[in-house]
Amino acid sequence: MSIPQSGGGPIERHEQLAEYLASGCKPKSDWRIGTEHEKFGYCKDTLQPIPYEGKRSVLAVLEGLRDVHGWSPVTESGKLIGLTKNGANVSLEPGGQLELSGAPVETIHETCDEVNDHLREVKDVADKVGVGFIGLGAAPVWSHDDMPMMPKGRYKLMDGYMQKVGTMGRTMMRRTCTVQVNLDFSSEKDMVQKMRVAIALQPVATALFANSPFFEGKPNGMKSWRSRVWRDLDADRTGMVPFVFEKGFGFERWVEYALDVPMYFVYRDGRYINALGQSFRDFMNGDLPALPGETPTLSDWADHLTTLFPEARVKKFIEMRGADGGPWRRLCALPAFWVGLMYDQSSLDAAWDLVKRWDAPTREALRVAASEQALQAKVNGIDMHELAREVVAISEAGLKARARQGAGGMVPDETHFLNALKESLDTGKVPADELLDHYNGDWNGDLSRIYGQYSY
Repeated sequence: MSIPQSGGGPIERHEQLAEYLASGCKPKSDWRIGTEHEKFGYCKDTLQPIPYEGKRSVLAVLEGLRDVHGWSPVTESGKLIGLTKNGANVSLEPGGQLELSGAPVETIHETCDEVNDHLREVKDVADKVGVGFIGLGAAPVWSHDDMPMMPKGRYKLMDGYMQKVGTMGRTMMRRTCTVQVNLDFSSEKDMVQKMRVAIALQPVATALFANSPFFEGKPNGMKSWRSRVWRDLDADRTGMVPFVFEKGFGFERWVEYALDVPMYFVYRDGRYINALGQSFRDFMNGDLPALPGETPTLSDWADHLTTLFPEARVKKFIEMRGADGGPWRRLCALPAFWVGLMYDQSSLDAAWDLVKRWDAPTREALRVAASEQALQAKVNGIDMHELAREVVAISEAGLKARARQGAGGMVPDETHFLNALKESLDTGKVPADELLDHYNGDWNGDLSRIYGQYSY
C-alpha cells in the first residue's frame, strides 16, 4: 500500500480534482511501465512469518538493503518503514509483506531487470539473517494471529475499520500478496478505453495468475483465494465499478465516485489523523469533523485516491489490480500481458471489441468464476480458457508491434515474457493447479514443502 503522496497545494476549485487526474495524460512517446509486487517473508528454521523487529525480521531486511545496497531510508515516527532508490521504493504491507514499487521504465526488459535485481538484493540480505521470501497470492498456512502488524499509522486505522465494513479486510491486509502494473494514458478518451478493457479483462488476469489455493494449512476450494478475499472487503471501495462502462464516463465521473468513498485518514506533520468513514465532500467544504475549518490539499486528494481498491483504478495512471503474487517469471509476465493489450492501439481496439458487448452481471460472474476455477471457468457461454488464449494472442501481437528490443538488440521484442502464460494455456494449468497437484501428490498434504520449492 502507498506511502504518503505529494499531490500539491490547496484545493480551491472542484475542477482541480479532475484536473489532477488529467495531468497524468502523456504523449505515447512518454508512456512508461511501473511494476509492483509483494512477497511474504518467513524464518527459514521455523517457517513462521517474520516480525517487524529482531535478528530475523522485516527491519533487518530493510536495514540490510539500506546499508549494503544503497537504498535511502523512509521513516515514520522514528521507525524504518520503507526505502527509495532510483525512482523505485520498497514499502511494507500491513502484515510485513515486502513490496517493490518499481521505477517507471520504457520496456518490459527493463522492468524485468529491475525485478531480478531487487530479488537478488533481497535474497542476499535475507540469506544472511536466516529469512526466506516466497511469492504467493495468500499465506498458505499462517493464521491471523501469526501475522505481525507493521508500525504504520494508516494500517492501525484501517485495521479497526475493516472489521466494520466487511468480513475479510483484515485477511487482505495481513495475508495476501499481489503483482500489479501501472500504465499511462494519452487523453481522457484513451483513459476511458483502457479502463473499460482493464476492468472487463481483470478476470482473465485473475485466472492466469491464480496462485492461492491454500489457506490456514489446507486447500480453500478456490484457485485465487486472494481474489475471493477482495469480494468481501468493503463494498464502497472495491469491485468491478460498472459505471466505467456508462455513457459519459471520464475523469469527472471518477472524481464523483472517489468523493463517495468514505475516507480513512488525513496525513499531517508526519502522522495519520483518524477520518474513518468521513466524507471528502465535507472536507472540501471545510466541514470535516477530523479537521474542522480546514480544507484539503491536492496531496490529501492523492492520498484519498490510494484508498480506493477496485479491480483497476485511476490515479495519474491506471493500475491493474487483479493478479496474485507469484514466481519471478510471472512478475515479468503481468506487465507484458497488459502492455501488449494497452500500448498498441490495434491490440487495444481488438481487446475492446472482445468485451464491449458484455453486461455488468457477466463481468462480475467472470470475476467470481476466475477466482474459483481459473482457466476452467465458464460463464454465459464464455470459456475462460479460450478467452484467455485469445487475449494473450492479442497481447502478443501488441508486443510484436511495439518491437522493443532487449539484450543490446539480440532480443527483437518483448513477447518472450508471455511464455509462462502460454505454457498455462497449453496445459490448462495455472500456478494454483500446479500447487494442488503437488499437495495431492508428492507432498502428501505437507504444505511445509511449499517453502523449499517455491521461494525466491
